[in-house]
Amino acid sequence: MKHIVISTLLFTSLIARAQTPGTAVEAKPVPKIQIALLLDNSGSMSGLLNQARAQLWKVVNEFIAAKRDGVTPEVEVALFKYGAQPELMLPLTRDLDKVSQELFALQINGGSEYCGATIKDATEKLAWSTGKDVYRVIFIAGNEPFTQGPVEPKTACKLAASKGIVVNTIHCGSEAEGIQGGWKDGALFADGSFMSIDQNSVLAHVEAPQDKEIVKLSEELNKTYLRYGAQGEEKALNQAAQDKNAEAAAPAASVQRAVTKSSGRLYNNWSWDLVDAVKEKKVKLEDVKKEELPEELRKLSRDELKALVDKQTAERSALQEKIQTLNKAREQYVAEELKKKGEGSSLDTAMIKAIRTQASKQNFNFPESK
Repeated sequence: MKHIVISTLLFTSLIARAQTPGTAVEAKPVPKIQIALLLDNSGSMSGLLNQARAQLWKVVNEFIAAKRDGVTPEVEVALFKYGAQPELMLPLTRDLDKVSQELFALQINGGSEYCGATIKDATEKLAWSTGKDVYRVIFIAGNEPFTQGPVEPKTACKLAASKGIVVNTIHCGSEAEGIQGGWKDGALFADGSFMSIDQNSVLAHVEAPQDKEIVKLSEELNKTYLRYGAQGEEKALNQAAQDKNAEAAAPAASVQRAVTKSSGRLYNNWSWDLVDAVKEKKVKLEDVKKEELPEELRKLSRDELKALVDKQTAERSALQEKIQTLNKAREQYVAEELKKKGEGSSLDTAMIKAIRTQASKQNFNFPESK
């Protein structure tokens, strides 16, 4: 009888422990998408740069509904330019506002486009994850022969492939010219895709009934951020600046950026925003020093600061949900209209097609295309 009682107590204890949050099942690792964008910024590539600026948000948004083992991935983006010598503009980062800032700062320059050298630099200089739940990819876009420069492209692409990095080549011009210039061979060396686009094409635009409301809600989202730390004010100002850059880049860019901002995992600013920092468990409010806060928050007690963070968290979540709901209706409307107009071959369509195919092979699941 004594053994039965002990066994019963043990069983009850195990059940209780299994039902206690955070003890029964370990959190699944967060998968990653790492994208290095290598852009030719020589004299004839202004159209390519404009497409990259306008379409960044649309490409990132492909991962909002993507899952790997039921978990939404984090997205990191790096930037290289290679109109002259290869130059790292931005290492792999989750700070998408910084990515946008660098894209808009990028100027036309140079005339020696060395694809092999740039791929080698991207492979060796970036902090690529070695995890198995990561999709690592390079997109290199340009219009000059792929074979130029001191580094043999075959060697550079095979080096990338040896580290699990897929290399996709995007030739700005005709498919025949791209094949002749070695762009297709480059992709084959690193398990990638070869694509051709018209970098100067005027993209089909569909103005949806939901657009204005989505952009308005994006502006409201900015009011839910509580800056802290040395870079807080600078980052908050840059957030507003990139809203304006998106608005100036293309009619649909503001909407796509707003949709990105409505996705907590992809658009995360824990390094300067208390709401994201607390949610991500990067900081404890009791550890935040008064001098790290803006003047208007320093007078608050710890309880008052916590109440404010909770309030802003709830407001942001509600705004993000509204944007996501509106965007579902918008996407359906845009998809139907684009079927009538036809969607051209541009940087975003080339990247999205490759991303869906390649990431799916690494167990990332995407919703059905519209």
